[in-house]
Amino acid sequence: MKKLPLSVVVITKNEELNIGPCLSSVHNWADEIIIVDDESTDKTVEIAEKYADKVFHRRMDNEGTHRNWSYAQAKNEWVLSLDADEYASEELKEEISAVLPNTKFHTFSIPLRNYIGKYWVQHSGWYPAGKLRMFMKSRFKYEEVQVHPRVFIDGETGHLTKDIVHKGYPDFEHFLASLNRQTTLEAQKWIDTGRHMSLGHAIWRTMDRFPRSFLRKKGFKDGFIGFMIGFFASLYQVMSYAKYWELKNNNKT
Repeated sequence: MKKLPLSVVVITKNEELNIGPCLSSVHNWADEIIIVDDESTDKTVEIAEKYADKVFHRRMDNEGTHRNWSYAQAKNEWVLSLDADEYASEELKEEISAVLPNTKFHTFSIPLRNYIGKYWVQHSGWYPAGKLRMFMKSRFKYEEVQVHPRVFIDGETGHLTKDIVHKGYPDFEHFLASLNRQTTLEAQKWIDTGRHMSLGHAIWRTMDRFPRSFLRKKGFKDGFIGFMIGFFASLYQVMSYAKYWELKNNNKT
């Protein structure tokens, strides 16, 4: 199969258990594979070098800036962005082959098939929940902030139907670790951008997130896992506020 004019960009940090399946899913058909490693101390880079065309070493300053820099290293205009704990399905490869390089669109959303352990979460707003992962690098940019950066697009967006598979949560312990890390970054983002978050608004968001996830987004169809996802969605809000409150009061002191 002729390789597609597509650069796959993967940002890594201590991903030795995931990076092999991620890169092996694209190395036979993507024209270029780029790794941008954030000071890994395990065998991530050693494994990545078996697949990657380029490996860069760059400490992450903030997520938006780091991603924009990483995509700029691609030789191709079209970029597919994968996280190290994701891989492209065989069906996605075929779909991308059908749309590139001749398409009227400038970016594409791709469904993420998220797993907790061995369970595919199909509700709670988790699927198909397309993410903008394939784009022309000259038409796509992240907001340069630490967490949950917004995306700025110049052009039209198409929607692919085949999946990127995300195996990011082997168990609830990893889910909680991610929740803890993300809420720390969220609170710091509010401080850095001068956003005011009131206790009342935080309480409302905390109370709103569970019914939104479990009922309106039909998380109940995922049973106990759907219940936990709704619970964690509420927990995210109150944890973010608690850390924001602490940072704000420490700064006053």
